[in-house]
Amino acid sequence: MMKYNVLLSDTARRQLKSLHAETQQRIKRALSEDPYHSRPRADIKKLVGPKKEYYRLRIGNYRAIYVIKEKDILVAKILPRSKAYHWIE
Repeated sequence: MMKYNVLLSDTARRQLKSLHAETQQRIKRALSEDPYHSRPRADIKKLVGPKKEYYRLRIGNYRAIYVIKEKDILVAKILPRSKAYHWIE
C-alpha cells in the first residue's frame, strides 16, 4: 500500500482547528488512508471542476476537498456539507 503525505492549505488548517477534537481526529484518520477509493465511513467522489480534478472525502457531516499530486494529498478545504461545493463553481 502506497503512503501519502497529507498537506493542508492554511485555510484547511484553520478550518480543521475550529472543529471539536473528536471530529479533528476522524478527519485526520480518514485523510491518511487511500485517497482514491471509498471505504466504510469515508466516501470518496471525484469532482469535476473548471481548473483541477478535485476529490471529495465525506466524513460524517464534513467534506474534505483535495487534489492528488503523485504522493501528496493537497487539502484545499474542510467544510460542513452545506458549504462544501459552492467554492468550486
